[in-house]
Amino acid sequence: MTAGHFLTLRDFTPDALHQLIHRARDLKALRERGELHEPLRGKVLGMVFEKSSTRTRVSFEAGMNQLGGSAIFLSPRDSQLGRGEPVEDTARVLSRMVDAVMIRTFAHDTLERFAAYSAVPVINGLSDSFHPCQLLADIQTFVEHRGSIQGRTVAWIGDGNNMCHSYINAAALFDFQLRVGCPEGFDPDPDIVATAPERVSIHRDPAEAVAGADLVVTDVWASMGQEEEQKRRERAFAPYRVTAALMAAAAEDALFMHCLPAHRGEEVDADVIDGRQSVVWDEAENRLHAQKALLEQLMLKE
Repeated sequence: MTAGHFLTLRDFTPDALHQLIHRARDLKALRERGELHEPLRGKVLGMVFEKSSTRTRVSFEAGMNQLGGSAIFLSPRDSQLGRGEPVEDTARVLSRMVDAVMIRTFAHDTLERFAAYSAVPVINGLSDSFHPCQLLADIQTFVEHRGSIQGRTVAWIGDGNNMCHSYINAAALFDFQLRVGCPEGFDPDPDIVATAPERVSIHRDPAEAVAGADLVVTDVWASMGQEEEQKRRERAFAPYRVTAALMAAAAEDALFMHCLPAHRGEEVDADVIDGRQSVVWDEAENRLHAQKALLEQLMLKE
């Protein structure tokens, strides 16, 4: 682990990640039993949002509350970052007042610069390059439904975006095969692919990517900040919509995941996201439990 931060999955060892998933499941069970568990009493999480979010804000804020701590929400309008204060200065000041900082931002470089000057752990709530907290929830969800993901095959269908990049990291760290089905011109970053060449393959035919897969995952075609590209992306990704016919090419017991929000009828058909193979609601809930395990790990670390 590097300096107590969680900017990508690679900041944790495979063993540490497996322990996090196990702890997330324990915390979920505690909550289901209604047992009070407040190890972070008196701790404060600062949450800096340059990109808006429903799931990220609610899961971190509720998670801190359930663990006995509290969270402070800062939008660009609520902080000097939105008025041009250097990231480094904000990091120096904010980290003297809170016990950890979660940042949801555009440029991954912003996170790295903030972490370099922060005296407390920094968590990547999402950047344009990676979304590691979502992967913790996704892996937890797969383990709950199908057991270990080691040796399995995952098909990523759509844009080679931040989620795809985090799946590449996960493939290396959790030891599974990742097939990326995407149109030419929308590949994941080749430098990130190069970190796990034995785990990742690129496919232009989505059916080829999905064939026999244990898990099929997709995301919106235009992420926040890419709205002006929407029409071009709709044309490019049209063959990559996850339909019932495409899911039929996967393993019989394959699961479907989507980090949400979803555009039904665009990247995924309604009968898939609402169908028997979909575990998107468990996946969404597990953001809460996985991040509680992460918060415990980082904020109670000696």
